[in-house]
Amino acid sequence: MQQIRSLTTAEKYGQLVIGPSYKRGEFDSHAVDCPFPFFHGGRFWMTYVGWDGIGYQTGLAVSSEDLVTWEKKGIVLGRGKKGTRTEYNAALTSILRDNELFGPGDLKQVNGRFVGTYHAYPQPGYEAGPAVIGICYSDDLRSWRTCPPALEPEPGCSWEAGGLYKSWLLEHENMYYLFYNAKNRAKPWIEQTGFATSRDLSNWKRFEGNPVLRIGRAGEFDDRFASDPCVLLHEDTWLMFYFGNCSDGHARNSVAFSDDLKIWQKSGVVLIDVGLEGSIDSRHAHKPGLIAKDKQLFHFYCAVAPAKDRHLGEIEHGEIRGITFATNK
Repeated sequence: MQQIRSLTTAEKYGQLVIGPSYKRGEFDSHAVDCPFPFFHGGRFWMTYVGWDGIGYQTGLAVSSEDLVTWEKKGIVLGRGKKGTRTEYNAALTSILRDNELFGPGDLKQVNGRFVGTYHAYPQPGYEAGPAVIGICYSDDLRSWRTCPPALEPEPGCSWEAGGLYKSWLLEHENMYYLFYNAKNRAKPWIEQTGFATSRDLSNWKRFEGNPVLRIGRAGEFDDRFASDPCVLLHEDTWLMFYFGNCSDGHARNSVAFSDDLKIWQKSGVVLIDVGLEGSIDSRHAHKPGLIAKDKQLFHFYCAVAPAKDRHLGEIEHGEIRGITFATNK
């Protein structure tokens, strides 16, 4: 319980800090998703995923010192050429960083380059088809080069047969860990979380005990999904922030604990719950991305609410999906 108290971020900001543009032709016209905050060059930054009605692409934003005001800097990972795995989607979801939850959030480099992970769906449309996960590299954080997929749905592996989702990359004791969630089939499906390891970022081996984070029992907040891992270290304990999707139709953020990155114990505690009707997160409060500043913890997440007006700008859309945060002060 002491560990949970140190992770509690009860104060919601209550407004989107990065939202859709609602401008036709822009990569984030329909929705904004998947926050990944980090610290670099004396400033706080965030990669985020935009959706334009065709597929995902990845943008970058920079913050003032307060982590509240963010300025969009444009696309850093766009779609690939026709016939490539990223023809329709290129969603950068993590960059190798220091592991400490209350650390500076600095990025690590491998052979002088930044290393990230992306996932891509094979068809146009919202998360259409079984996605794959790959490694990508950058010299300047403004442009990224994707490598061929590192992980694809493994034949005969029932828990990930429907495709792979959001990934998280970390390095510990000269080993790279790639955590990811996956779904078991097309429809209806459940999502659970596992990981693979590599010594060289090229050859990956799945953990035999996958999935390490499974869905909960019927009626629990994660009885349909246990998804979107964000794995950090705090006081010699590994933390996996994740979201649970419930059969009540709502998604909420929680956390699990581990001593070895292999065996995980769920806390059973909802850290970020959905808001009241009319709030920005009345439908979902999910997809965690965390960073600390002067021991103050900022828990960024994707807030989703029904759109009161289905005609927002030039885009017809039935929900508002963007990024906000909660904090412990």
